[in-house]
Amino acid sequence: MGHDDRPAGHRPEGRGRLSTPDLDASGFARSGLDDTVAEEPRRVDKPWGYELIWAHTDLYVGKLLFVKAGEALSLQFHEEKDETLHLLEGRLRLEVGAGLDALAERTLLEGQSIRIEPGTLHRITAETDCRILEASTPELDDVVRVQDRYGRAPGASSGEPADPSRGAPADGTSSAEGSEGA
Repeated sequence: MGHDDRPAGHRPEGRGRLSTPDLDASGFARSGLDDTVAEEPRRVDKPWGYELIWAHTDLYVGKLLFVKAGEALSLQFHEEKDETLHLLEGRLRLEVGAGLDALAERTLLEGQSIRIEPGTLHRITAETDCRILEASTPELDDVVRVQDRYGRAPGASSGEPADPSRGAPADGTSSAEGSEGA
């Protein structure tokens, strides 16, 4: 049976596809929750603003980051976490690269997105108030801070990283801030 020979309404089975039993009478996907249950996003205050964690599953995390104008996240990298950032509102400066000696600076404007792969050193500095949508793998604890203006990284008092060749602490430990990251 070819592609065009499928019965009307047929949906192939498989990951990421809805089968007929997963649809309600109106043709909308069922949520698996009754209509009275909804989770509230979790707000985590930060020295640079806050993050709103609106989804956290075994497969992904969704966050809204609000970064105040002139503030910056840590210069950091992730060992496993893979993330994509989408600038909803504002203008920011992004430092990104394979290491301290390879950092490049670019400006991110409203509507632009960038993927940050594991091992990539990066820092966000808000030029204006920014709202950033982040979609990532679920490793919230996976943040290694290299530099941080708020004193949350090894060597933060001097502003120098512990291991300039990689940006990682010399003892190989993470400077994770619980399950809060950035």
